[in-house]
Amino acid sequence: MSVITTPYPEVAPRNGNGYHPQPEPQPEPAVGWANSGPLCLIAFAATTFMISLVNAKGVSGAVVPMILSCGLIFGGAVQLVGGLIQLRVGNTLNGALFSTFGGFWIVLAAYLEWFSKAVPAAQVGHTTGLLLYTFAIIAAMFLLVSFRTTVATVLALINLTVTLTLLAVGNYGGDATVLQIAGITGIILAGQALYMATAELSEYTYGRSIVPLGHLGEK
Repeated sequence: MSVITTPYPEVAPRNGNGYHPQPEPQPEPAVGWANSGPLCLIAFAATTFMISLVNAKGVSGAVVPMILSCGLIFGGAVQLVGGLIQLRVGNTLNGALFSTFGGFWIVLAAYLEWFSKAVPAAQVGHTTGLLLYTFAIIAAMFLLVSFRTTVATVLALINLTVTLTLLAVGNYGGDATVLQIAGITGIILAGQALYMATAELSEYTYGRSIVPLGHLGEK
């Protein structure tokens, strides 16, 4: 006669007290850090667009105090924190880039709002030009190390270097025409940053590449 057996789950062995020991509860997996790159790009784009619109004579310079507030908090502090998050997740290039230009916006806003009054009137343009020349050189350095990233990144860094150089020349020499040209290139730069943010966000939401960036090759 055959015997039908019903499978039972394995029972943990009893200890000396007849107790079935239960496995230790496992900790919940840690939540990873999200990609802060799109946030940094949006913060950069928004502030750059507004100040460039003023430089291009699209709106009155009377709105500059609001732009400085945005530059200090959104373009500056938010971008700086986002850049530090990029460093935390191991993206050294983006982390250094966003943290640098987050710091730049904080310095620029603080200087124009609080410290420029201490500079002699004859040297205000030279002082602002010195700041902008310095960050134009830094932007050029980032450009030189970006040729294995994406076409969009390279083009944006070229424009960033050009725009900062034009702003430096215009401020140092007091040339309104050069500043207006810098405003136009700055508006284009803001559009480039917003384009890259859209590309990264759409890739996350749709799970695949929607907006092309033009990847240039593996590291």
